[in-house]
Amino acid sequence: MRRRLYLMRHAAVAYVGPDGRPVDPDDVALTPAGVEQAQRAAAVLGEVRIDRVITSGLRRTLETARIAAPGHKPEVWPEVREVRPGHMGQVSAAEAKRLVTRAFAGDVPLEATFLGGESFGSLVDRVASAVERLAADPAWDTVLAVLHGGVNRALLSYVLTGERRFLGSFEQAPGCFNVLDLGDDGWIVRAVNVNPSDLLHLRTRATTMEELWAEYVPYRQGR
Repeated sequence: MRRRLYLMRHAAVAYVGPDGRPVDPDDVALTPAGVEQAQRAAAVLGEVRIDRVITSGLRRTLETARIAAPGHKPEVWPEVREVRPGHMGQVSAAEAKRLVTRAFAGDVPLEATFLGGESFGSLVDRVASAVERLAADPAWDTVLAVLHGGVNRALLSYVLTGERRFLGSFEQAPGCFNVLDLGDDGWIVRAVNVNPSDLLHLRTRATTMEELWAEYVPYRQGR
C-alpha cells in the first residue's frame, strides 16, 4: 500500500504592490484571484481524508492551506521555504530580463544562484532533507504540502532522479497540485501541475517567471 502526498503550490499573490514597488516576498498575501484558487483547491480536496498539512510558514502558504484544508492546523517546516533571492545589481535591462525569466530554465547548475541569492544546490539539499524526513515518518497516509514553485521543482527533481538535481522546467501554476505516491519501492509521480482553476492551462502560455518579469518591468523602468 502506498501513501500519498498532494504537493501544492500556494495560490496567486502580487509581488509588486499597487504603488508599483516590489513587495517583500516574505510578506505577500493572496490576491482575490488567489483566494478563489484556494477555494477551488478546497473543493477538489473535499472528499480527501488528510492526515497532515505542511507549509513553509510563509504567509502565502499558510493562507492557502487554511482555505484549501479548513479544520487542519498547518505545520511549519522552515526547510521548505522558497529559494531566497538576492540582488541583481546594476545590470542591463536585457540581462535582468534573462536572469528573471530564465531563472528556472532547464537543468539548472547547482552552483547557480537565484537572482544573486541562495544557490540551487542549497535549495535542493534542504528540500531533500525534508523529503527524507517525511518519508521516514510512518504516522501518515495522506499529506497535503502547500509550498512554493521553486521548492516544488526541487522536490520533484529529487524524487524522480534520486540525485541532487534541479530540473527547473516543471512549470508550477499558482494553486496547482502535484500528486506523488510513496511505497516500499520509492516514489511515483502521478501528476504534475494540475490546476483546478484552469485544467487545460488555457489562460496563458507564459511561465510564472515571465509573468513576474511583466509585473516588475514598470517599476524598473520608473526607477
